[in-house]
Amino acid sequence: METNLKSNIKIIDDIQKIDFIKVTQMLKNAYWSEGIGMDEVRQGAVNSALVVGAFTPKGEQIGYVRAISDKTRFAYLLDAYVDEPFRKQGIGQAMIKFILNHPELKDVYQWLLITKDAHGVYSKAGFKPLETPDKWMEIRNPRPQR
Repeated sequence: METNLKSNIKIIDDIQKIDFIKVTQMLKNAYWSEGIGMDEVRQGAVNSALVVGAFTPKGEQIGYVRAISDKTRFAYLLDAYVDEPFRKQGIGQAMIKFILNHPELKDVYQWLLITKDAHGVYSKAGFKPLETPDKWMEIRNPRPQR
């Protein structure tokens, strides 16, 4: 599947076209994956239900997001990133909407994500704070050294 934005930015779901060198450069500086290596980025993508990239008309990758899902009830969005010079142009919003409306995830009715600073971006797509945070639990271990 592919979508074109007014700015001629293409959003695609073809993992074969993902520039894992560029994605690793973007994610290794993000607060949630600081220092991440390419093997971990690639393994996470391969094991995801859907991987999406945003590309300039010249083919440069400028955005990335992926979904972990059973493709039936549940999906978790993570690693959403738009390269700094391309932010505030609707690219992040377009990638999120692309995933939320993707045919492979059409049956999903519970979507989750974690964000420290992009609540405004995600609320425009329909996300809101957890309705019942007291029911959620987690195990959070340090990320292994790779």
